[in-house]
Amino acid sequence: MKVVIVFNHPYDGSYCNAILDSVMKGLQKATHEVDLIHLDKEGFNPVMTSQDLKAFVDRKPIDPKVIEYKERLEQADHLVFIFPIWWELMPAMTKGFIDKVIFPGVAYDYKANGYGMIPIFKNIKSVTVITTMNTPRVLYRLIFGNAIRKAIITGTFWKTGYKNRKWISFNRVKMVSDAKRKKWLEKIERRFEGI
Repeated sequence: MKVVIVFNHPYDGSYCNAILDSVMKGLQKATHEVDLIHLDKEGFNPVMTSQDLKAFVDRKPIDPKVIEYKERLEQADHLVFIFPIWWELMPAMTKGFIDKVIFPGVAYDYKANGYGMIPIFKNIKSVTVITTMNTPRVLYRLIFGNAIRKAIITGTFWKTGYKNRKWISFNRVKMVSDAKRKKWLEKIERRFEGI
């Protein structure tokens, strides 16, 4: 199986990087092929320009990175996003990736009757989103309305027709013990060894 990971965190010492390492170890133990898209290190420009919006209407991307990412995603069986939640949402690079790559004519198209969408990446069988945040889970759900679930799991991948969507959230990351953070990493490694 080929797994494409879309990763976004600018600090190499972050817990997100530790999660990335655990995910990759698990996948490699299971001999899956891994393609890492590291948005912070690949020079991805998340800004949607007027030319990009024209391309959106035409369903033909013009950003060379978007065209490259399209080719890489066409080979994926499973798609994984890893990023922190800052101010209850994803960082700008992750949002820009969704804006510019989860794009008509690239990741989805419209149904013939104009109602609804269908996925274009036919190989992608599942999507997993892994996030970190310091907000307690219950507050994120009750006060902030599970913004990531609404925006990515439902508002992006359910809407565009991708099946088997999963969100794994690590909450209160700075508040929990090192031992708990280590257990989380071991658990995520085992999880990805088993997919």
